[in-house]
Amino acid sequence: MDEAHDFEAIWREHGPALWRAILVYAGGRRDVADDSVAEAFARVMERGSSVRDPRSYLYRVAFRIAAAELRERNPEVEDRAVTDPEPLLDLFAAMRILSPAQRAAVFLHYRADLPIREIAGILDVSSPAVRVSLMRGRRRLAQLLSDEES
Repeated sequence: MDEAHDFEAIWREHGPALWRAILVYAGGRRDVADDSVAEAFARVMERGSSVRDPRSYLYRVAFRIAAAELRERNPEVEDRAVTDPEPLLDLFAAMRILSPAQRAAVFLHYRADLPIREIAGILDVSSPAVRVSLMRGRRRLAQLLSDEES
């Protein structure tokens, strides 16, 4: 095991938040979140001390893996059973309607509390692109969630 990074501590500190971020990004698809996070951790462990910032690396890789997996899947296929409370189901349904970039930007900014510049690095896009995704994502979510309450 690489002595430069304590991967067990990194898992305990960042694993659950990363999994939730990918879960939201994947529109509630737990299998995508499981696979993406596991693969990202496997890759960071393989690279060892050559990774300067394991947290950023994990987020960037997990999001890329999830994006690739989602592109390969048929979006019409029924998801695995979701057993979350009703309000979360509404939120997941609304988040699925957003584009992947909007979902990622909204979640990483508001739930993971990351600054726009860091989100841009994770998603490998410009800061203005993140701002646009946030703006459009917020507007669309507000519209979708207010429509559901009507």
